[in-house]
Amino acid sequence: MTFEQGLSFGILALALVLFASGKFRHDIVALIALVAVSLAGLVERDQILSGFGHPAVITVAAVLVVSEALRSSGLVDVIVQRVGPLTKTTVGHIAVLTGIVALASSFMNNVGALAVMLPVALATAVERDRPPAMLLMPLAFGSMLGGMITLIGTPPNIIIASFRRSYADEAFGMFDFAWVGLPVAVIGILFIALGGWRLIPRERKGGAAEMFSLEEYIIEVRVKEKSPLVDKRVAHMKSAMREDVAIAARVRDDGELYEPENWQPIAAGDLFILRADPADLTEFFDKQGLELVATDGSGDAHKPNLKLVEAIIGPNSPLIGFGPRTLMRRAPDDFNLFAVARQGQPIGGRLHNVRFQTGDVLLLQTHDGEESSFPSELGLLPLPERGLRLGGPRRLGTAFSIFAGAILLSMTGMLPLAVAFLAAIVLYVVIGILPLRDLYRHIDWPVIVLLGAMIPVGQALQNTGADVLIAKSIVATAGTFPPWAIIALLLVVTMLITDVINNAATALIMAPISIAIGQALGANPDPFLMAVAIGASCSFLTPIGHQSNTLVMGPGGYKFSDYWRLGLPLEIVVTLVAVPLILFAWPL
Repeated sequence: MTFEQGLSFGILALALVLFASGKFRHDIVALIALVAVSLAGLVERDQILSGFGHPAVITVAAVLVVSEALRSSGLVDVIVQRVGPLTKTTVGHIAVLTGIVALASSFMNNVGALAVMLPVALATAVERDRPPAMLLMPLAFGSMLGGMITLIGTPPNIIIASFRRSYADEAFGMFDFAWVGLPVAVIGILFIALGGWRLIPRERKGGAAEMFSLEEYIIEVRVKEKSPLVDKRVAHMKSAMREDVAIAARVRDDGELYEPENWQPIAAGDLFILRADPADLTEFFDKQGLELVATDGSGDAHKPNLKLVEAIIGPNSPLIGFGPRTLMRRAPDDFNLFAVARQGQPIGGRLHNVRFQTGDVLLLQTHDGEESSFPSELGLLPLPERGLRLGGPRRLGTAFSIFAGAILLSMTGMLPLAVAFLAAIVLYVVIGILPLRDLYRHIDWPVIVLLGAMIPVGQALQNTGADVLIAKSIVATAGTFPPWAIIALLLVVTMLITDVINNAATALIMAPISIAIGQALGANPDPFLMAVAIGASCSFLTPIGHQSNTLVMGPGGYKFSDYWRLGLPLEIVVTLVAVPLILFAWPL
C-alpha cells in the first residue's frame, strides 16, 4: 500500500465514521472529505470542484424540480382518487398504497411521492379502522422499491449510470434498471402485502385519531386569574386531571424546570409543562381555568375562528436544527405553534427550547377556512386534514406531455437527460405549472452538495489506485467463491452501508470499487455496478438510512428497532431475487 492510498483510505474511513455518527449533516461531512483530499493533493487542483458541474449532479437537481411539477399538476392525486374501493381488505389496502407510491417514485423523487401518499394513508387508516403503523412502513419501503425501476427513480441510479461511462461507451439508459428493478419491486411489494406487514408492531400509536393522543405532546399551560386551581395544591390539580393528562414539570420564575411536589400551592400565572393531546382538551381547560401558551406567549388556541392543524417536519425543511422562534419569524402572522411531538421519546423541556428534527409533528394554529402557503414554504407536510390538490385535465395532461417529451428526447439521444429535463423545467415555468418562486425551493440542496463534494473524493480513490487495491483484496479473500457469490456479497455490503449513511454517498463510494472488482475478475463490470444500484436503494433496517423512513417514524409511531423486523426479511428477499436477475440481464 502506498502513502497516497493510505491517505485516501484514512479520509474515506473518517467520512464513513462521521456519516454513521450523525454528528454532522451529510453534506458537511462530504465537504470535510473534499477539503481533506484537496489538502492531501489526491485530486488535481482544477478538478477539486468539478463534481458540482458533473452531469449526475445537474440531473439530480433537475429531477427534483420536475418531480415537484408533476406532483403539483395533480398527476399522482388523480391516481389516488381511485384507491378507495380497493382498500376494503388489509392485503388490498397495503398493496394498492404501496404499489401506487412505488409507481410514482419510479418517475419522481421518492420523498415527494411519499409526501403525497402520506396523508392519504393516514386518512384511509382511520376510514378502515386500521393502525397507521400497518401502512406507513410499507409505504416508505415501497417508495424505495419503486426508485429501483428507472434511471431517474433515485439519485444512486443516476450516479451508477454516470460511472458506467468510465469503462463503456455510454451510461445506463432510462429503463436499463427495470430489467432487475421492476421484478424486485413487484416481488418486494407482494412480500410486504401478502404477509410481511404482520412483522410490524401494530400496537404503535400513530396517525390520525391515535397519533396525537395521550403523552405524545409536550405542551405548556398557564393558570388563569380566575382558575379554580388558584390557591390550591399541586395534588388537587393532579386529581382534577383526566387520565390522558400528566404533569411533566413546573416552570420557575427564572425559566428553569423542576418536578413539583404535591404540597406546593398554585398561583395565577403559574406555568406547567403537561404531557397531553391539546387538540381535544377544550372542555378540560375551560373547567380548570387553564390556557395553552404558544411560542409568542399568547394563549388563544381555542378562539372560535381558529383551528388546530398538524404537520410533519419534512426532510428538506429549513427549520431542521432550529427552534420555534425561527418558525414564528418566518411564518405568516395567522400561524402559531402550540406543541411538538417526537414519537418514541417525549420531548422534555419548554417549547421554545426545542430544536426541530425531521419527522417531528407540530401542532399549529391557523384561521379556519383559510389556505396558506406556509407548509410548502417551510418544508412542512400537513397531515390528514389536507385535501388532495387536483389539477385540471389540461394542466395534468400538459405536465405529463412535457415530462414524456423530455424522456423521449433523452432516450433517442437528441439531448442529454440533464438538458432534456432543464428544457422541461423552463416550459413548466413559462406555462405556469411551476411558479417561479418554487423553482429552487424543492431541490434537496444538502444532497446536491453531497454529490458535488463526494465525486472528487471517489476520484481520489481511483487516482491513487485505492479502489483497485480494495477490489483485489476482496477478490483474493473470496477467491474460491463463484462470481455470483461475490455479486451477492457486494449487494449485501452496499445494503448495510446504506442503512447508516446517505444512499447517494453509498453509491459514490461503492461504484468505483464494484467496477474494479469486475475488472479484477476479468468480467463484465455491469452486473457488479448493478448490484450496487440495487443495494443502495435498500435502506430497510433503520429509520436514518433514507429520508422516507425518517418521515414515517413519527406518524407511524415506530421505534428505531421496529424497522429491521420487516426490513431484514425484505432485504433477504431482494437479495435472493436480485442476484439471479442481475446475472440474467447483465451476463458476466
